Amino acid sequence: MEVVSKEDTFDKLVIRLGRVISVEEAPGAPKKAYKLKIDFGKFGLKTSVGRFTHHAPEEMTGKLVLGVLNFEPRQVGDTISEVLVLGVQYPKADSGEATFLTPAAEAKIGGKVF
Repeated sequence: MEVVSKEDTFDKLVIRLGRVISVEEAPGAPKKAYKLKIDFGKFGLKTSVGRFTHHAPEEMTGKLVLGVLNFEPRQVGDTISEVLVLGVQYPKADSGEATFLTPAAEAKIGGKVF
């Protein structure tokens, strides 16, 4: 594992807390995925496409998630994904199928991860 400095890597990322407002299947995605609308407070309403499909849409709606806001937007199927929602592989799921990271307590929408 390569060791890197916090200042040259982590400190350059803008990772913020958001609340999932809506979840629907992502049209045209190469693999089954969800299109999420997420409220990041003063950073605005953002769209993300992710493979969180082991969760029902109603289970994700209203949840707090962590997102990287300063990666280049990318086209996923018919949708521009503006935010990378952080997650880990869902237990016993195929590679790329994830469960989202969420804080253990309520926190301010738009709050910085550090």
